[in-house]
Amino acid sequence: MAGMTLDQLKIFLAVAEHLHFTRAAEALYITQPSVSAAVQNLETEYGIKLFNRIGRHIEITQAGRLLQKETKKILDHVALTERGLRELNNLQQGDLKVGASINVGNYWLPEKICQFKRQYPGIFINCTLGNADAICEGTVSGEFDLGLVTKEIKPAFQHCLTQEIIGVDRLQIVVGRSHPWFGQPNVFLSDLSTTAWVMREPGSGAQQVFEQALHDWEIDSSRLNVILVLSSSEMVKTVVEGGFGAAAIPGWMVKKEIQFSTLHSVGVIDPRSKLNASLEIIQPIWKLKHQQRYQTKILIVFEQLLRNGGANTK
Repeated sequence: MAGMTLDQLKIFLAVAEHLHFTRAAEALYITQPSVSAAVQNLETEYGIKLFNRIGRHIEITQAGRLLQKETKKILDHVALTERGLRELNNLQQGDLKVGASINVGNYWLPEKICQFKRQYPGIFINCTLGNADAICEGTVSGEFDLGLVTKEIKPAFQHCLTQEIIGVDRLQIVVGRSHPWFGQPNVFLSDLSTTAWVMREPGSGAQQVFEQALHDWEIDSSRLNVILVLSSSEMVKTVVEGGFGAAAIPGWMVKKEIQFSTLHSVGVIDPRSKLNASLEIIQPIWKLKHQQRYQTKILIVFEQLLRNGGANTK
């Protein structure tokens, strides 16, 4: 038996995805007869039908579906092997796939990517932004080599993902110019229930951290006057800047607004404490990796950079 080849598998997979010989040929930049011959050789070699020809259309068979599933695994493994071999060239080429939650990707990560690219200009970084659950799922499936989120992962993902705090930010309680707190350095815990609030949706990392802080301060979050719940921290910032309520927003998002006094950051004092210091709301940045997937040299070096420069302070 001659056995199947990688080229045959790539051709078969293209046909399985397009369900069309000509379109598969066009996608692979080869001739249609070459595609037909590769599929026919596989069918002859193993005495099976991979596709049913019905008129001018084709349908994948049960054997074809099995081969399609296994071919994806084989080609993924080959791609990982090729990546590993290329890295032997002193990190002069290769790629890194990073998934990040929206705020991390927009505000915290760009500086780290720029620093990495200055050191390794030949490495291509593909960064995708999404909500925390999507980043977790993508890290589990292998879509991302590394995930960066601001909320702890769900128990359903903990069996296959490792998580590590790679940096921190501090949530700032901010108000706009027309708010009574504007210009005040601090307010008391009891004052938090006297103003309107603009919140993120319950599933966001920032909202989780804020609610945990309220719980630690023995404040029932359900008793706050929440006038808006929005799905974007940018929206929350803009609404508060426009004069509506207060909000707890990641510090990296409001540096410029605080600098130019369109927003004001208010500290929170616990009158029961003798220290008279403002309470802090710490938001960790979690690094996620698959426990069993191959860890490339590129990924290891990028992780080292994040650890060395990962902390982000007020």
